[in-house]
Amino acid sequence: MHDPFEESLRDMLNSSSSSRDDDACLGRVLKTANRQVGAGVLFSLLGRWSQAMMIALNNGSAHIAPVSRRKQNNRPVDKAE
Repeated sequence: MHDPFEESLRDMLNSSSSSRDDDACLGRVLKTANRQVGAGVLFSLLGRWSQAMMIALNNGSAHIAPVSRRKQNNRPVDKAE
């Protein structure tokens, strides 16, 4: 599978470093890779959190029952006394 991010990292490492230091180039590559991995983990976390919330709402909605605070009368209203 072709990965454009991996290709850009390879290009950064393989570029001519006549005026650059190898440690600085490696640090830049690692910083870019860390940023990409962090963004992926963040989106994965948000996706799993939203999925967990939807499951919780789906499972909890069956337990909600309507509540009435009115007292129930034991005698019928239309009965003549």
